[in-house]
Amino acid sequence: MTSARRLANAIVIGLLLAGIALAMIRTGTYGLTLFIALPIGVGAFGAWLAKPTTAAQAIWAGMIANAIASAGFLFAGFEGLICIAMALPLALPLGALGGWLFYRPTGNHMLAGGTAMLALLPLGLGTLGFDVTAKPDTFQVRSSIEIAAPPERVWNHVVTFSELPPPEEWYFKTGLAYPMRARIEGAGPGAVRYCEFSTGPFVEPIQVWNEPHLLRFAVTQNPAPMNEWSPYAHVMPRHLHGYLISKQGQFLLTPLPNGHTLLEGTTWYQHGLWPEVYWTVWSQAIIHRIHVRVLNHIKNLSESAE
Repeated sequence: MTSARRLANAIVIGLLLAGIALAMIRTGTYGLTLFIALPIGVGAFGAWLAKPTTAAQAIWAGMIANAIASAGFLFAGFEGLICIAMALPLALPLGALGGWLFYRPTGNHMLAGGTAMLALLPLGLGTLGFDVTAKPDTFQVRSSIEIAAPPERVWNHVVTFSELPPPEEWYFKTGLAYPMRARIEGAGPGAVRYCEFSTGPFVEPIQVWNEPHLLRFAVTQNPAPMNEWSPYAHVMPRHLHGYLISKQGQFLLTPLPNGHTLLEGTTWYQHGLWPEVYWTVWSQAIIHRIHVRVLNHIKNLSESAE
C-alpha cells in the first residue's frame, strides 16, 4: 500500500470512528457500542497505524490509541475528566484487546486496515442492536449504622436534618454530588421531603410514614450526579441528566436491646449505562458513600441531642 493511500485510509477510518463515537454521545446512547465495540475498534486502528512488529507493541498501540481518543473528547468539550477517568479502566484493556486481535503473530504480518475493520463490523452491529432495545434494570444499595439513641430521637433527624459540614472526603471534592441538608413540607403520607445536594434537590413524596420505624418515599426529581471537571467553564454531557436516576428510597429504624437504633438507608435506582456490571460498580460505590455521609450526620445529631 502506498503512503498516500495509507494516509487516505487512515483519515477515512479515523473520521468514521470519531463520527460513531460522537453520534453515540450526542444521542445519549451510552451502551455497548460506545464502551465495548468502539474501544476495540480504536485499538485495532491504533495497531494498524503503529505498524507493530510484535504482539506487545500492538497491545500498547491499542491502549495508547484509546487514551488519545479519550483525551480528544475531553479537550473538545464533549466529556469531563471524571467520567473519562471512570471509563478508562474499561477502555484501555479493550483497546489492548483490539490491538492484539488486529495483529497476526504468524509471520509478523498484520491484517489490511479495511479487512480488520470489516472483521469488527458484526461486533458493532450487534452492540448497536442491543443498545437501541435495552431497558435499564433497577438496582438497590443498602447501608446501615448503629446510633446510640432510641428510634424516637433518631426519627426526628431522619425526616429532616440540618446543614452538613463541608465534605472532607476526597471523592466529593472531584465534582460528585453530595448531600447538604434535608427539609420537609407537611407530615405523614403525601408530605414532600427535599434532600438538597450540591447540584440541586431530590424531590421525595412520602409514601410510608410509620413513625418512628419506617420512612419510605418516591423520587420525582433528580439533580445531576456531578459537576464535571473540564478545561472549559461549563460541560454538560447528556449522561448528567436522566441516566443515574434514584427511583425510591427509605429509612428503616430498628430498636436494639441496648437502647440503640440500627438505622438502614436504602436507595433503588437505575443508571442506564452498559455494560451494566461495570457501571454498577461505580454507581453502587458512589451511592453508598452518599448514604454514609447522611447516616453519620444523623448519628451525630441524634447522639448529641438531649
